[in-house]
Amino acid sequence: MTTMGLNLPETMRAVVCHGPRDYRLESVPTPTAGPGEVVVRVLAAGICAGDAKCYAGAPLFWGDAHREGYCQPPITPGHEFVGEVVALGEGADERYGVAIGDRVLSEQIVPCWECRFCRRGQYWMCDRKHDVYGFRQRTPGAMAEYMTFPRDAIVHHVPESLSLRQAVYIEPLACAIHAVQRAMIELGDVVVVSGCGPLGLGMVAAARLKSPGLLIALDLKPERLALAQQCGADLVLNPQEVDVVAEVRRLTEGYGCDRYIEATGHPSSVVQGLHMIRRLGTFVEFSVFGEPTTVDWTIIGDTKELDIHGSHLGPYCYPLAMDMLVKGQVPADAIVTHALPLEQYEEAFRLAQGVEGALKVMLVP
Repeated sequence: MTTMGLNLPETMRAVVCHGPRDYRLESVPTPTAGPGEVVVRVLAAGICAGDAKCYAGAPLFWGDAHREGYCQPPITPGHEFVGEVVALGEGADERYGVAIGDRVLSEQIVPCWECRFCRRGQYWMCDRKHDVYGFRQRTPGAMAEYMTFPRDAIVHHVPESLSLRQAVYIEPLACAIHAVQRAMIELGDVVVVSGCGPLGLGMVAAARLKSPGLLIALDLKPERLALAQQCGADLVLNPQEVDVVAEVRRLTEGYGCDRYIEATGHPSSVVQGLHMIRRLGTFVEFSVFGEPTTVDWTIIGDTKELDIHGSHLGPYCYPLAMDMLVKGQVPADAIVTHALPLEQYEEAFRLAQGVEGALKVMLVP
């Protein structure tokens, strides 16, 4: 089939990252659909904690003496999004089962499908390109009026019943579900989720579905703890008000929690978890840290023999996330607290730092 689509303008507005805190709203060429590609009109784009840390200049994204930075400017950021199909390259309709006008999203990583991990179905660990929208030159992101899904993208239909706030939360919720899967929660387990930002709240909601014996949420902000209760937490604790390690041990006959999921991105939460978790427990690290974090590895090995699991992206979890949202199992409309026009991207990044009660912030082109 030949390329088909709507008549699009020659240029569009896009936020372009040129360096830390050097983001500019520019007029750039509107993308066109090559063979197997999909062009969408962006309906909404969320700002991730990783986006905020990239904006602020974290070494992970910009590099330091020990590693190359992940971000490749100039690039349009944004890997949490929902869009409407406006153009289809040759073969894209059959490849993805989409049509002009469909509401869709693409998983945040565009795999190569050729490396060892992709061939084994572990595409979220793609070793050759690891193209996540909004960071790599090959995959410009969603903080623009239009964007392209390359021919190797993973595309999903978005249920029409979901609001834009719910739809833009699909990507974070998929990541949260994967982290909970990595925790391997058993019936009756005492589970602690540290950090009740947008991802942590999704983890609380997903963990609730695993029927733990006691589900505990930790955060420093009362409004976030209140949302954690809406998501299904049995108990919420503020580490600034309570000795949370002592309290969890008290609740578990001195042993500690069975599963600890770290979702703050702060080094103190890692140390806290290592002291809180029981021997032979499972520690899941999800967060993107602004800089390297050091811990006492003796606790992990000789003292407790812990299972340490990383968690990256949301593989195979997007359908599960959409199902949770359709069923109302997570209060996404309350978690996505702010919606700003593209022109207010600087204010959006400021709010995404968690100020003024902001949780998830989205841009609407």
